[in-house]
Amino acid sequence: MARAQALRHCCFCHVLRRAQQNARIKSLVERIAPSLEKVVAGGLRRAPDAPLLAWPLACGSTVAARTRALGFTQGVLQVEVPDAGWRAELQHFAPQYLAVVNRYVSGNVSRIEFVLPTK
Repeated sequence: MARAQALRHCCFCHVLRRAQQNARIKSLVERIAPSLEKVVAGGLRRAPDAPLLAWPLACGSTVAARTRALGFTQGVLQVEVPDAGWRAELQHFAPQYLAVVNRYVSGNVSRIEFVLPTK
């Protein structure tokens, strides 16, 4: 019985130490995030296809895995979506996505157009 208690205590200590390490890492990331974002934004602004590169940053990894930035012409970023349901859903988030994309590309994207795959 004493061994079981010691083992539980050891596991608890391990979990506690891991939580403290994660908290320190999170704190560090939160402190460097603004600087890191400036570096990324500066690099993207110099890229000729910046709006296409900024799309995954704006929408996040889950949406980026199901969509694809196709092109950018005359202020319109075209993004391919899997189906009409995705298009309708993402259209609701378009203003937020547009704001994030423009934060990375100096504000020259006026609209995001969600298109279905061509057959």
